[in-house]
Amino acid sequence: MKACKSNIVFFIFLSFVVFSPTNTFAQSENKAVQDSSKKVRSIASKAALRSAILPGLGQAYNKKYWKIPLVYGVLAIPVATFKYNSDWYTKTRYAYTVRATSDTANYKNIARELQPLSNDALRTYRNTFRKNMDFSVLGLLLAWGLNIVDATVDGHLRTFNISDDLTMSIQPSMKNFQQGYGLSATLHF
Repeated sequence: MKACKSNIVFFIFLSFVVFSPTNTFAQSENKAVQDSSKKVRSIASKAALRSAILPGLGQAYNKKYWKIPLVYGVLAIPVATFKYNSDWYTKTRYAYTVRATSDTANYKNIARELQPLSNDALRTYRNTFRKNMDFSVLGLLLAWGLNIVDATVDGHLRTFNISDDLTMSIQPSMKNFQQGYGLSATLHF
């Protein structure tokens, strides 16, 4: 019961950190600078919030639809490993409990693969599957966090200017008042 309460408190704390405004404790900025970057922050923060609510929704908001199957593919890996480890954890826990309590009536209900194993081996497997379940949850949280980061970065880069007007030209130059030659580099925006 205590573990359940601590997990709920941790989830509430994590939700507060993820959904709280990022500039809560920041100093006030110049009004002109804040207005010019308001659109960029708005797009990125909306994309991050949407990805935090539902994976892939931030990518859809940024119009990067091709990333949505990748997001769900990456999130499916820890979910599948959690399910696999959960199933085997349940089987090994049951087998260890039956063996440790010498319950001969339920010995036939132990999975066929686990019947020849010793009590120590069953306990080791049970603990390993439990640990792997925990790692799967951490992997899911990490993948979800990377989904949010990806949506945020795409939101920031959405208004980035990538026009063909960015050019650089290098030309030879000769100065009248100096004796010598040189190169002149010009960057056009």
